[in-house]
Amino acid sequence: MVIRERTPVDDSAIRDLNDAAFGRTDESKLIEDLRTTGLVAIELVAVDPLVDGHILFSALNVTVGGKPVRALALAPMAVRPEHQRQGIGSALVRAGLQRAREGGWQAVVVLGHQDYYPRFGFSAALAQSLKAPFSGASFMALELEPGALRGGEGRVVYPPAFGV
Repeated sequence: MVIRERTPVDDSAIRDLNDAAFGRTDESKLIEDLRTTGLVAIELVAVDPLVDGHILFSALNVTVGGKPVRALALAPMAVRPEHQRQGIGSALVRAGLQRAREGGWQAVVVLGHQDYYPRFGFSAALAQSLKAPFSGASFMALELEPGALRGGEGRVVYPPAFGV
């Protein structure tokens, strides 16, 4: 399996993959909307030899104590249903987070499975300090730069593509 940057040639396979993994087209529409608005910061595919996995990180408006934080939203992440539970998703998350660190991003926010994302350092407790349209155990945050999400009241404003 090779993890690489997405290219436009991958787009049809990415759409089919997300539709199959989620059983609906909402995530494919989100991907297209984020691309159209220029908010995609990191987009990777896992290929072996077909596109078996996909992950997207987009720029997210986050402030803490009135100061901007260079933050990303992780959404969506999908693996072809017949290839799930084989480490493809984990490899994509790790590769994406590494690229985010290398790119100088300070934090990542995700709305996802509470039993999955904590293995990468995501924390619902850390996200509790962020005023956002989401809350609870599935709303999690990860500091790529220690202390980035501390120091005052936090706020997350999702772009219209997220529909919130």
